[in-house]
Amino acid sequence: MTPNRRQQQDGDQHLVVLVLPGGKVSSHRPARAWHLSNLRMRPFTAQLRRSGVRAVQARYRVRGWNGAERSPVADARAALDVITKRNAQARVILLGHSMGGRVAAELCGDPAVVGVVALAPWWPDGTSVNLRSDTPLVVLHGTADSWTDPAASRRKVDELQKSGKCAEWIGIDGAGHFMLRRAATWHRLVADAIVRMSRGVAATKMGERR
Repeated sequence: MTPNRRQQQDGDQHLVVLVLPGGKVSSHRPARAWHLSNLRMRPFTAQLRRSGVRAVQARYRVRGWNGAERSPVADARAALDVITKRNAQARVILLGHSMGGRVAAELCGDPAVVGVVALAPWWPDGTSVNLRSDTPLVVLHGTADSWTDPAASRRKVDELQKSGKCAEWIGIDGAGHFMLRRAATWHRLVADAIVRMSRGVAATKMGERR
């Protein structure tokens, strides 16, 4: 299932997907558009745009997370601020891969964020997912991922569920970290999650108007 222009119009015309690429554990080298971490997310960004969903792909200044510096968080925060300054009614879904999933974990408590889709997120022990109670999270993780740990992301989802948060973990059998194996499945599940989240936003807004 792929979101289409009609669904976007019927759902929420203020919906924006902020796409958060991956990166490295540690690197202060400049991030470039042609780095694989950025190229890897372009098909998702392009698919969303073709279907009528506004999608903005963040660019980080440097490639690494860099420990306590959390280098990409400030850049993603700036991208989110640009979206909300242009449209105070913007409703943002975060779509993050690998390190981008960790960035999303930092930003998901923002009032403008209405959903999170994390692809093979890098969530080492101690990672906090600052999810609000009304913000849905869908985690997609390949069961054959040897770069980030599908068991760790599943444990985090279990913790969130036990605390009353709306979180779901979906394993993609045999898929690895870079989303090349079973690529069509990754894209379909991302599209499905975003459609469900956008419908949830629309239903909430309808309820507010009644």
